[in-house]
Amino acid sequence: MLAASPNPPDQDELPPLMPPPAPAAPPPSAAAAPAPAPGRIDREFVVKNRLVERYIGGRLPVRGAQDLERFCREHPDLLDEIALTDHINAALRLLDASGRASPWEPEPKKWWEQLWVPIAAATLALILGVTSLVLSGKLGGRDHTIAQLKQQVAQQPLEPTTSTRSITVMPSRVAPSRHSMATLGGAASAEMADLKIDVSWTPLDQFRVTMDRIDQGRVAIFHNLKRDSNGVLHLELNSSALGPGDYQLTIEGLDRWGNPIPQAWATISIVH
Repeated sequence: MLAASPNPPDQDELPPLMPPPAPAAPPPSAAAAPAPAPGRIDREFVVKNRLVERYIGGRLPVRGAQDLERFCREHPDLLDEIALTDHINAALRLLDASGRASPWEPEPKKWWEQLWVPIAAATLALILGVTSLVLSGKLGGRDHTIAQLKQQVAQQPLEPTTSTRSITVMPSRVAPSRHSMATLGGAASAEMADLKIDVSWTPLDQFRVTMDRIDQGRVAIFHNLKRDSNGVLHLELNSSALGPGDYQLTIEGLDRWGNPIPQAWATISIVH
């Protein structure tokens, strides 16, 4: 027979349980660097926990940053020990290589924010204002002059003549010419000009004379003019009746059916 199993030991005699395993510590990379305790910051603590780098990166709390500033103010040789100046110079070289400005350099202003822009705009506005005033004055004066000339043309006053001057004209029998053969006016007062146009060579006795202002338009047509016994046509003109300029006379002979036949041309000038 099998022997009976011995009695189980009392509960108090059971072996003690193993304590629960402690939680695993986070890896060193994930552990946050301790913040400096107030009043306990020293050189070793600053170097070991890289407080300067955390300060530059903005990762220190306000109280820790103040403690670090006070410690560096009391121990400025620490910055030489960690070669802070060399690191700053290297960072500046990287910024320069990337084309970015230094942090303490002001950001370049936009072109419309620069000082010369409002100055140039004000100068341009002043120039445009002065130009507008000058042009307005000139246009006003021109309009006044045009109104006076229109009124003068509408009224077209004739000056009384005090004398009569006889002018003999030898017209061209070849073609019209711009060369003036006689000048009317130019004296202190208007004059009556007696134009004597020689047409003695033609067998025709009756004529028509057309007067055109050169490069402008027709002025007058004289119908059924007869030459005198010397073969001369007479035209009498008041020099104030015509505006200054050159006038071309076209002399046409009329056959017995009244058809005009060109005979000669003459150019006269009117001056005031």
